[in-house]
Amino acid sequence: MESFEELLQQAEVAHGHLCAGQILGVRMARMACRALGVDDPRGADRKRLVCFVEIDRCATDAIGLVTGCRLGRRALKFRDWGKMAATFVDLASGRALRVVARESSRELARERFPDVEPAGAQQKQAYRELTDEELFVSQWVRVELSEAEMPGFRGGRVTCSACGEGVNFGRFERRVAPDGGEILLCRSCAQPQERYWKPVESPEA
Repeated sequence: MESFEELLQQAEVAHGHLCAGQILGVRMARMACRALGVDDPRGADRKRLVCFVEIDRCATDAIGLVTGCRLGRRALKFRDWGKMAATFVDLASGRALRVVARESSRELARERFPDVEPAGAQQKQAYRELTDEELFVSQWVRVELSEAEMPGFRGGRVTCSACGEGVNFGRFERRVAPDGGEILLCRSCAQPQERYWKPVESPEA
C-alpha cells in the first residue's frame, strides 16, 4: 500500500481538495486494511474487500480511493445513516471490522492545537497527528453478504410491468394483477411516494 502522504495526495486530486474528512477517511481505511491483513487493496488484493460506508461526505471518497472499492463494482455499499463510520469486509477470511470516528476528536483537536485557525485547519493538523486510538473506535463484527450482494454477481433482469424499464438484481416487487395474474413492478412504480423525482411536462415546469 502507498504511504499515508501519497494516499492523501491522491485523495486530494480525486476529491478536488484536501479536507479533514479526507484525512479521516484515508486513516480509517488504512487502519482497517492493516487489521484485516489486506496489504495491497488496489492491486493483488483488489477483490478481497467490500466496504459499507454510512455517510455521504468527504471521507467516503477517501475510503473508496484507499480500498479500491467502487459502487460500480458492487464493492462499495452505501447506508444512509449519517455516521462517520465504515465497515470493511474481507471476503477471503470472512472477518469484518467496523470503524467509527470518535465524537471527541474535534474537541481533542482544539485542545492540542489551540493556536491553529480556522477550525478546519486545526482538524486537518490534528487528524494527521492523533493516534488511531484517539481518532477511532473499532469493533469486529459479522456481515452476512447474500450471493446477490457480492461483487461480480450476475442476477436476472426483468422488465417493470408499469414503466417498461429494466430492473437488475431482484430490485422489484411482485403484485397480483386485476385478472389474477402476476405483475412485476420496479421500486419506483411499486412505491411512487418514495421517488426522488417527479415527472414534469417541460423543463421549465
